[in-house]
Amino acid sequence: MLDENQNARRIAANSSPGANTRSVISSRFEKFEKRQSELWWLTRGVLFLLALAYAWTSWDPVRSLAHGFEKLPVFLVLLIILFGVYTWKKTQELSEMRGLMRGLEQRDEAPPSEKQLGQLFEIISRSQQGYRDLIDSFDDVLLALTMEGHIRAVNRSFSDLVGMPFQQIIGKPITDFLQEGSGDGAELLRRAMPRFMERRQWSGVVQVRLKGQGTPFYFDCVAHAMMRDGEIHGITVLGRDVTALRKNEARFTELFESLQEGIYITTPDGTIVDVNPALVRMLGYDSKEELLKRRVAEIFVDQAERKIVQAEIERQAMIQGREITLLCKDGTSIVCLNTAAAVRDNAGHVVRYQGALMDITERREMERRLHQQQEFARRLVDSFPDLILVLDTTAHYTFISPRYREVLGYDVEDAQQQEFGGRTHPEDLPALLSLYKNFIDGKQTFASLEIRVRHKLGEWRRIRFNFSPLSDEKGNIEGVVLSGRDVTDIKRLEEQLIQAEKLAAMGQMLAGVAHELNNPLTAILGVTELLRERHGVDDSTKRQLELTHRQARRAARIVQNLLEFSRPASPQKRPVDLNNLLDRTLQLHEHSLRRNNIEVDFHPQADLPGVIGDANQLIQVFLNLVTNAEQAIREVRDTGRIQIRAHRVGNQVTITVQDDGVGIRPEALPRIFDPFYTTKRPGGGTGLGLSICMSIIREHGGNIEAETLPAGGSAFTIYLPGAPDQHPAPLEGRVTSAEAVRPETDLLAGRAILVLDDEESLRMLLQEGLSARGLRVDCAATADEALAHLGRVSYDVFLCDLHLSSGGFMVDGREAASRILQAAGARRPALVYMTGDLVEITQGTECREEPLCLQKPFRISEVLALLRNVLSNAPAETRRA
Repeated sequence: MLDENQNARRIAANSSPGANTRSVISSRFEKFEKRQSELWWLTRGVLFLLALAYAWTSWDPVRSLAHGFEKLPVFLVLLIILFGVYTWKKTQELSEMRGLMRGLEQRDEAPPSEKQLGQLFEIISRSQQGYRDLIDSFDDVLLALTMEGHIRAVNRSFSDLVGMPFQQIIGKPITDFLQEGSGDGAELLRRAMPRFMERRQWSGVVQVRLKGQGTPFYFDCVAHAMMRDGEIHGITVLGRDVTALRKNEARFTELFESLQEGIYITTPDGTIVDVNPALVRMLGYDSKEELLKRRVAEIFVDQAERKIVQAEIERQAMIQGREITLLCKDGTSIVCLNTAAAVRDNAGHVVRYQGALMDITERREMERRLHQQQEFARRLVDSFPDLILVLDTTAHYTFISPRYREVLGYDVEDAQQQEFGGRTHPEDLPALLSLYKNFIDGKQTFASLEIRVRHKLGEWRRIRFNFSPLSDEKGNIEGVVLSGRDVTDIKRLEEQLIQAEKLAAMGQMLAGVAHELNNPLTAILGVTELLRERHGVDDSTKRQLELTHRQARRAARIVQNLLEFSRPASPQKRPVDLNNLLDRTLQLHEHSLRRNNIEVDFHPQADLPGVIGDANQLIQVFLNLVTNAEQAIREVRDTGRIQIRAHRVGNQVTITVQDDGVGIRPEALPRIFDPFYTTKRPGGGTGLGLSICMSIIREHGGNIEAETLPAGGSAFTIYLPGAPDQHPAPLEGRVTSAEAVRPETDLLAGRAILVLDDEESLRMLLQEGLSARGLRVDCAATADEALAHLGRVSYDVFLCDLHLSSGGFMVDGREAASRILQAAGARRPALVYMTGDLVEITQGTECREEPLCLQKPFRISEVLALLRNVLSNAPAETRRA
């Protein structure tokens, strides 16, 4: 600060009593006083008018405020009044100083007294202090320099900047506080001074490095020339510290150049104003200048997209994350995320666009590949035959594959709300939870467990689960993965195979039993027949023999049916009589039906046409339906009724099996013919019976329909194509009744018959029965005995059993017959096999035609009829090789 007290004392001490000096001082002081008075009055007037105008226009809005701001205009007026008092006081000080100066002018002879000088200096000091406080309140640096560069006055901001008091600053050269940088500062000042002298002002940013401080400062300066009598006698400089701003600009520039995202500035007409190096590299250009020569339209792949983006920027304050596609220098395209904003002028017009671009081409490619992998994994899981479950460490489902609905009937959304193990069988639940805990604890890495899980429909399904742990990137277990396969059908199939093996073993047993039963039944039938035909038998004995014969024939039919069902021959479709097949089916199941008090209502239809089919397979279908009807009745009552009806409907034959049992549930009716589907209790069935029946009937060109009757029970109707022009054929090897009663002729008289059978009763029966009809019969128990007979006598017919035993060993009748026929040579007899088993003769021993077969049990009349057929034709009779 200028030391004005010292200057005033120096002026007063050096004052000349000359009139010229006093006149000049007085004149200048009067001009200053006049201008100052005008300025103060103008200022007070303008402020007072502004205060009144504000109070007048704002009184009502201010009074409406909730906090009592209506006193604010009054305070403003008081503040202006106080400001006026302050200015009036300063004016009085200047008037007092002016009076002292005039008093000094009037004392030409006598110098001013010490008292007058003290009063003058006191007034000047009070006035200077006010101005000093005013300039010290500025935040900017203010200083006054002489033309030689010496400091005349500074404010407190400059004093704080250099760290010195005013007394050590005033009068010193400005260069004492500045540090020389490059050394060319004096030359720049010399060249700039003439222009400043001409314009008398200068503005610009100056870098200043103060002595003792290493960090440079930047000041935005305004310099004005101080004029006196038209000449420049000093310079005032006002400088604002912009060091922080320049540092921020430097940081922004560094950030602009080092950012990995592309930064751009463009104009609405498509000119690229500025870009950073990252955008240059992103678009594949060699330099920034090369890219700036391009237009915005040239780097957009789709011009319609550019227009949309431009419209969005102008419509919104800022767009963020807008995906655009840009064209690189080499012709390839990249995908970028654009964040941009529009810069507008005061009129609201867009002057430029600025924004940032992030290259996400690799990200999009990774997302595309990731999507492909996820889609592949999803499709793989969807098509995977097993059920996939993922559990976290709290036993909550985090993933359930869509197969859950097919296996257990629940939607995925519903299944995720279920508790783990909530539908598991109580007997399997502890093992399931224990195994899950072992995996969470890291005790196991792989395991399998088969459990029972309840289906939505209520049935239990067997699921075999494979367990494996799910780990995070650090190897910590975060869950368990379960892959489950429904093995319910496999288990049922295994049970069915076991059952089939049991049935096969039972069939073999039944075949053996039937074979053994046929021999005594044959003897019974033959003996009773012989006794009935003997003369002299009374009526009572004949009735008893007739009853015995009839029951033996019944037993023979039962054995025959068991044999056919247990060991069916190869399927052969031929005309069959459905009445006969249904009757044979009921005979097979007669004992079970009678034991369970079930009445069967069946009346054969005389006009029922035959069908082309396999008798054994059709009996299997009928037997299955009758068995199911019996079981359905036993579930609800102790007695019941099964009604069987066969009708002709057009070209079809229908067989209906109806019962009054439990019936079929509506929800089970569509699945009743599905494999392994059963409505019976566990262990009550395999679920294959009706499926096999449907398969057999469809192979015969028909269909099966099931329905639930309104009054209770169910009905199964079989539809088969009829064969009206076909008639059922008798079983091979059987002899009709007409043939059995055909009168004997001399064709059999004297014929020689050789019988080879290990059953003594049959040998005796054939010996007596055939001898009584005029035939010569020789019997042998072994092949060697038969060869011995053959060596003595030639025979017309050779009856050979297919199953022989010799010395405890089984001998094939075919082999024995082959030996005997070969030994006979040219005297070869006609061969007829006898068997109690269902054996299809597919090839003879050395014959051109297949031998005939006599099925046990048989009657003597059937044997005689067969012998007539064999001997009626000489070539067929002899069957010579």
